[in-house]
Amino acid sequence: MAAGARQPRPGAAAVSALLAAGLVLALGPAAAAASRPSEVGSPGEPRSRVRVLSAANWSLVLQGQWMVQFYAPWCPACQQIEAAWENFAKESEHLDTTVGKVDVTQEPGLSGRFFVTTLPTIYHAKDGVFRRYRGSRTSEDLQGYVLEKKWEAVEPVAGWKSPSSLMMHGMAGLFHLSGCIRQIHSYFTGTLGIHVWGSYAIFILATLLIGLILGLILVLLADCLCPSKARYREEASVEWIEKENAELTAVEEVEEAEELSANELEEAAEEKKDISDGEDGARSSEEANSSENGSEDDSAVDEGSGTEETEDICEQPPSDSETQSSVRQRKSQMADNGL
Repeated sequence: MAAGARQPRPGAAAVSALLAAGLVLALGPAAAAASRPSEVGSPGEPRSRVRVLSAANWSLVLQGQWMVQFYAPWCPACQQIEAAWENFAKESEHLDTTVGKVDVTQEPGLSGRFFVTTLPTIYHAKDGVFRRYRGSRTSEDLQGYVLEKKWEAVEPVAGWKSPSSLMMHGMAGLFHLSGCIRQIHSYFTGTLGIHVWGSYAIFILATLLIGLILGLILVLLADCLCPSKARYREEASVEWIEKENAELTAVEEVEEAEELSANELEEAAEEKKDISDGEDGARSSEEANSSENGSEDDSAVDEGSGTEETEDICEQPPSDSETQSSVRQRKSQMADNGL
């Protein structure tokens, strides 16, 4: 790709990624099997200084300075730069740079994590900051890119497209799923001997079944979260009836409370009236008793006054006539006694 080419938009890049994944699925197995003996820098060749990256050790790229190439064994452009990449790896010791490579046919999840849409794709990484290399792919240009720090003038990969971002984790899972599907297809057609169209039919049926199950789950969730209008009306009517019943019950309770309060007030008024009547009767009886006591006292006073008058009369000294008559009576009595 030319050095001055513009970076594709995210939507177009996503479509290109899916197309590239389909191309890998279609051409990957046969091309990889045909060209695997001619790989440069495979783990079995100790002379190669190229570090082979996989889903297990890709996090090493987040530390230090790296130059990573994404390639496929069947890709003609990748085959053309094999020697230049190997020479660049030999000089990497003087550049304080680690050179690595990723086989997208063997690591589809890792290619999805880096959003690889074209082959070959080269990334420069410095302490977890990634930049896309778009220059010439000769060994001299690669060394000059690192020595002269030309990567500082290149805009880093956006945060949402960073291999360590959450979105790229999902993309890696999608590409890994495509690799698993490819392996299953190879197992059906190679090991079991099923015809290619038979394998396609199995995948179609499995896709439909999974789609029906997922659709049923989504319908159930949607029905729970957003019920239909009829059901909503029924629930609303039931709620309205319950609310109305509750209001009627509350009104009845209020009326009963008012009736009870009225009865209590009446009883309290009657009790108060009875108490006042009793007090009035007690007062009248007391007045009657007091009047009787007054009359008795008057009579007693009258009797006392009569007695006092009698005593006064008795206490008066007898008159002279009475004295003489009493003397006479005593003499006559003595004469009679002498006889």
